[in-house]
Amino acid sequence: MTRGRHKEERNVMKAVIMDKPGGPEVLHLADRPDPAISTPTQILVRLKAAGINPVDTKLRANGTYYPDRLPAVLGCDGAGVVEAVGDAVTRFAPGDAVYFCNGGIGGEPGNYAELTVVEEAYAARKPAALGFEQAAAAPLALITAWESLHDRARVQAGQRVLVHAGSGGVGHLAVQLAHLAGAHVASTVGDRERADWLRSLGVEYPIVYKQTDFVDAVQDWSGGTGVALALDSVGGDTFARTFQAMAHYGDLVTLLQPGSDVDWKPARLRNLRIALELMLTPQHYDLRDARRHQREILENGARLFEEGHLKIAVQEIYPLERAADAHRDIAGGSARGKRVLAISD
Repeated sequence: MTRGRHKEERNVMKAVIMDKPGGPEVLHLADRPDPAISTPTQILVRLKAAGINPVDTKLRANGTYYPDRLPAVLGCDGAGVVEAVGDAVTRFAPGDAVYFCNGGIGGEPGNYAELTVVEEAYAARKPAALGFEQAAAAPLALITAWESLHDRARVQAGQRVLVHAGSGGVGHLAVQLAHLAGAHVASTVGDRERADWLRSLGVEYPIVYKQTDFVDAVQDWSGGTGVALALDSVGGDTFARTFQAMAHYGDLVTLLQPGSDVDWKPARLRNLRIALELMLTPQHYDLRDARRHQREILENGARLFEEGHLKIAVQEIYPLERAADAHRDIAGGSARGKRVLAISD
C-alpha cells in the first residue's frame, strides 16, 4: 500500500533510454511504464531535474554495470517532489522536495525520466536555498568531493591542499569544502577567467596549467615542502606528476584508475598514501550503511547550501529530450560547474 498520488493516475512516462552502448545518438526519448513503489520504505518522486555527470557518458559509450539489462535509463542525480510513499516511510510525505543520487548505472533505472522510485533512506530534503536544477546538479559531485577530502584523506585545518580541475563539477565543490575545513587551497585551472572565479570560492592559489608547470608552482607556493593532500580528477600524466608536488607522508586521492605504466617510485620514496574514490561503489554492491552515510553527506551539504557557505554552479540546462546534446557538450570539456536536464511535468 502507498500513500499519496491522488491526482490523475498515469500509466506511461517519458524517459531517455539507451538500447545499446554507443555515441550520444543512442540516447532517445521514449514512453516507459510508470515506476511503482514495491517496498514499504520506498518513495515515488516526480523528477524536476536530473544532473548529468561524466560517468553517464562513459556508461553510455562503454556499457553500464549491468549490460544484460537493456534498455537502460541513465542519470544518477535527481531532484523532485514526492508523489507517494510506502506505508513504512517516516521521513517524507507527499509534496516534500528531495534530492538524491540513485540508479543510473544499469541496475535500477536512472533519473533521465519523469518519475523514479527511491528508498527513503537514500534521499535527503532538497536544500531550500537551491532550485531543482541546482539541487539535481549536486549529489554525485558533492558526495565524491566530501568522501575524497574527509573520508579518504581526512583534510585538516592549516594543510596545503591541491585540487586538480577546480572549475569542474567535483572540483568546484572540493575547493570550497577544503576551504571550509580551514585548508590553504591551490587548484589547477584552464584560464585566467576561471582562476578569478576560483578565488571567489576560496582558492588561495589558482594555477593556470597551460601557462605554468603545476609541480613547480606548488613547490614554490609551499616553500619546497609540497602539499599534504591532493585530489586528482584528471588521471594519466597529471596523476603521476602530482607525486612530485606532494609532501612526504601526504595523501593523494584519485577518481580514476591509475594506468599500468605509472612509475610508483616517487610516491614510494615520499611514503605517500594513495586512495581511490568511486562514490558509486555502495550502490553497485548494495552497501546500505555506506549509502546512508552518503545521504548524511547530502544532509550536511544542504545545511551548507542554506547557510550560504557552499555554492553549486550550473553551466547549462537542457530539456529532457536534448540529453544527447548534453552528452556531446560534456565530451567537449571546458566545464564550469555542472550540466543539468530540466524535466517538465
